Amino acid sequence: MASPKKHVVFDVVGTCVSFDAFFDSIEQAIGPRLLAQNVTAKLFGFAWMQAAELEHTMLRMSKREKPYAEVFKALFYRILFMAGIDDPRSFATDEERDMCHAGYSKLELRPGCREMMEKLRENGFTVWCLTTGDAQRVGGYFKRAGFDMPAENLVSCHDFLKPGSSISESADTSSIEFIKPSMGSYQPMLDKFAPADQKWFAAAHMWDVSAAVKAGFRGAYCSIYEKESCIEIFDTKMDVMADSLSEMTDKIIAAASEV
Repeated sequence: MASPKKHVVFDVVGTCVSFDAFFDSIEQAIGPRLLAQNVTAKLFGFAWMQAAELEHTMLRMSKREKPYAEVFKALFYRILFMAGIDDPRSFATDEERDMCHAGYSKLELRPGCREMMEKLRENGFTVWCLTTGDAQRVGGYFKRAGFDMPAENLVSCHDFLKPGSSISESADTSSIEFIKPSMGSYQPMLDKFAPADQKWFAAAHMWDVSAAVKAGFRGAYCSIYEKESCIEIFDTKMDVMADSLSEMTDKIIAAASEV
């Protein structure tokens, strides 16, 4: 009888990959002018990303799917207005918008990400990634860093749709049921593993890892991105809480050895 295996599934963007390159692009393009309005590049970038996620989700729910990049780009001037800039189109140009937007395609692995995954592998874990994004695009983050992430271990929620269906409208059910943090996005990952295996999910988004715990994973949360977990609103219990990737790695290994 085969011994139980150990698996850890990572969220990618925000957890393994930092948004710093995106924030830096905003700083270089319009940072001083934003600061003159008492808005930092990081705050503007965060608001822009959050608004894009919301609008993209609303379009998806109403079966009017648009590429995320298209939605993201369209919201630039609206977010400037929401930041207190009365005439956004005189504040920044389309060229500057495109410079800011381009930074999102230049995201890089967080320092310590490679070491985290290598240490987990050395301690008997199979490392996986689960992303809502396109697997090829997300895999590019690892390739540019020279890190080996096998294609079969990099899973997109798009893969869970029925054959022949699209992410905008699947054949029998709404695609939203297969997108994180819907339970339908985590269950197919759990189904890849044997019942006796250790199944961990690790993320720097509490909304993500707490949903994975609800689905049946053991949870590991790192505050490297959000700083404040706000765990009180998620009605969940984490097996691991850490402030850095290295600390989270050590705690996962220690907790797994106690089983």
